[in-house]
Amino acid sequence: MTATTAPDLAVDDVARLAAEAFTALSEAPSEVRAGALRAAAATLGDHADQLVAIAQEETGLAEARLRGELTRTRVQLRLFAHVVADGAYLDVRLDEADPDFVLGPRPDLRRSLWPVGPVLNFAASNFPFAFSVAGGDTAAALAAGCPVIVKAHPGHPRLSERVAELVAGALVEAGLPEGTLQLVTGQDAGVALLEHPAVRAAAFTGSQRVGQLLAARAAARPDPIPFFGELGSVNPVLVSAAALEERGGELLAGYVASVSGSAGQLCTKPGFLLVPEGTAYDDAVVAAASDVAEHRLLNPSIADGYERRVSEVLGVDGVRVVRPGGFRRDTDGQGWATPTFVSVPLDVLRTAGPALLDEVFGPFSVIVEYPRGTDLAVVVGELFPGNLTLTLHLGAGETGADLQVLVARLGEHAGRVLLGGWPTGVAVTPAMQHGGPWPATTTDGTSVGTAAIGRFLRGVTFQDAPQALLPPPLRDDNPWGVPRTVSPRGASAQW
Repeated sequence: MTATTAPDLAVDDVARLAAEAFTALSEAPSEVRAGALRAAAATLGDHADQLVAIAQEETGLAEARLRGELTRTRVQLRLFAHVVADGAYLDVRLDEADPDFVLGPRPDLRRSLWPVGPVLNFAASNFPFAFSVAGGDTAAALAAGCPVIVKAHPGHPRLSERVAELVAGALVEAGLPEGTLQLVTGQDAGVALLEHPAVRAAAFTGSQRVGQLLAARAAARPDPIPFFGELGSVNPVLVSAAALEERGGELLAGYVASVSGSAGQLCTKPGFLLVPEGTAYDDAVVAAASDVAEHRLLNPSIADGYERRVSEVLGVDGVRVVRPGGFRRDTDGQGWATPTFVSVPLDVLRTAGPALLDEVFGPFSVIVEYPRGTDLAVVVGELFPGNLTLTLHLGAGETGADLQVLVARLGEHAGRVLLGGWPTGVAVTPAMQHGGPWPATTTDGTSVGTAAIGRFLRGVTFQDAPQALLPPPLRDDNPWGVPRTVSPRGASAQW
């Protein structure tokens, strides 16, 4: 048996393998873990043509999009290999024993971050590579030293199985233990593992309804575990009158492209565009949308949800259709769509509540007309309290105390604040934050960028421990060569 789980393997056996792997994995030298992550990235590249072909068939996403996503997935793995090799993520802090410490004699204290244990990762449907079997959650957990059990998404089962087979094999061949990466299928298996005592944390990307149910299960355990859930976001974009006057055509074309990309099946799609009353936008939106080709939705379940939500929005009094989109089913039950854009006055949005404010997952967006002089900071706090992103487009030279306040308020309600640009581009970099206040995510954290590793680590301090009993990063000789912060004896005299 490889490190990939056989479909009929019992949940207890999966958990046992992960628990056994944890001891060896958490103690593996940093260069071994870093090398294994690079090996995983390499094997994905070696089999790119095969994997992209399977992904196209199962998801309906375009080849160019999938190749770009596979590249992103490989970059994530290599980026975390660099993080592991560098060692700064361990946040090692050494306090030398100090009998003259200002608060009384201080013992020798040595702290670092430790992996939490086996992690359960619920794969997403809309990113079959980057948020699936070998995606960012898996890469971050493996980098932290945690074995990963992936609950495959039913939208791309063959791709999940093949990626798991390739990556798990590469990890073991690179020196990591059997059970470092396993794959399970089915809702029952996922829930059973979420409640299994061997699992010490979980990650999820998906709908708010399912995410809330799973988060409640994780919290209701006899030993509650962290549950890092990304549950969706409407990502409002705010546009000033000056910005529209200067570059209205460019902005509206960019808006349509951002809504339409991958048939709007992105967690960072701008679900709302807020513009001043009296703005002329119909012609530009219709012209830009007319160039967007019909696109298949990910699976029949996504199509069902999209059709239902669009119908609900169109049934709200005061909604005006700017550009009607198309929707059809093929003989296999798959949904195909072209983008739809509607508009409403701000007062209608306030009155309609969830019927308009809830996410529409697909190529659909609402243009909201706000009265000139409206305090947009109040609007965001009232209607859009928690998002992955918030975007603000301003005119050249627009500054001032009121805008400083607005930008600060945006930071209270989103994990990423854009001053220009469009939120559907998420750079895989150390400074990226892909998470936000509830209901965008269940807890503070990011699932993109190197800070994502922190979700799967916990702090441990050793006091007055003999050198021979300390973990390598805490020993005086520092065999792993990790960066460390040292508080030497006598430092408190400067406080």
